[in-house]
Amino acid sequence: MVRYHFVFCPRYRRKIFLIPGVEERFKELVRQICQEKELDILAMECDKDHVHLFVEAWPQQSIPSIMKWIKRPTSHIIRNEFPQLSRVPSLWTRSYFVSTAGEVSSETIQRYVETQKTRYE
Repeated sequence: MVRYHFVFCPRYRRKIFLIPGVEERFKELVRQICQEKELDILAMECDKDHVHLFVEAWPQQSIPSIMKWIKRPTSHIIRNEFPQLSRVPSLWTRSYFVSTAGEVSSETIQRYVETQKTRYE
């Protein structure tokens, strides 16, 4: 298994996670998608304008595929369910950051992701 740390943002750095219910719904959708695609979520946290996602995947699962699996359905469903976002043509930017993590740095990344929300409050 390979461990990936993804960071991605809403288009125009919109602060979508300040909208009540968006963060909870997003996390619920990501958990469903990851279960279907056999990805293990090691850590997931949303800040007001970006997401940190730390997952474990099979080597055959490509990085672009994983991002497509996450971004495409979450964009569609969240824009349909939240009227404030219904006019937005696309929720996510096309870009993202990804790094791989070995066994030594996995715990460090997991702690980093989990502390992002409380770090700047």
